[in-house]
Amino acid sequence: MKQNAILVVTSLLSILLLTLHITDDIVRGISKAESSNIALLVLTIFLYGTLVLAERRSGHVIMLLVGLFAAGMPVIHMRGAHYAEIARSAGGFFFVWTLWALGGLGGFTFIFSARGLWGLRRGQPK
Repeated sequence: MKQNAILVVTSLLSILLLTLHITDDIVRGISKAESSNIALLVLTIFLYGTLVLAERRSGHVIMLLVGLFAAGMPVIHMRGAHYAEIARSAGGFFFVWTLWALGGLGGFTFIFSARGLWGLRRGQPK
């Protein structure tokens, strides 16, 4: 599989897990349940950058941000005061699992997109 295809797949999986996790945060009351056009705009940009701009530098930068957001999600939540309480609650397994999956997959996406950016900078083939 081409490296760029792997990057697109990991970025899409990171976006999927981010949306599932944010939805779980809203259902649990961690995040406010309000209409957020900004969040939808960010989601649209993430998807557009991943699917349409994947071969370009701008697409790699967007996928780098996806990886950074995904990898940062566990750092933010696991430092929270109520993390252990949420982990023991109903649905806690899914909450914790998505954090672990986001951390690993987000880190991989971040590293892979940074590597792709470095290759584009040096003019190497993808």
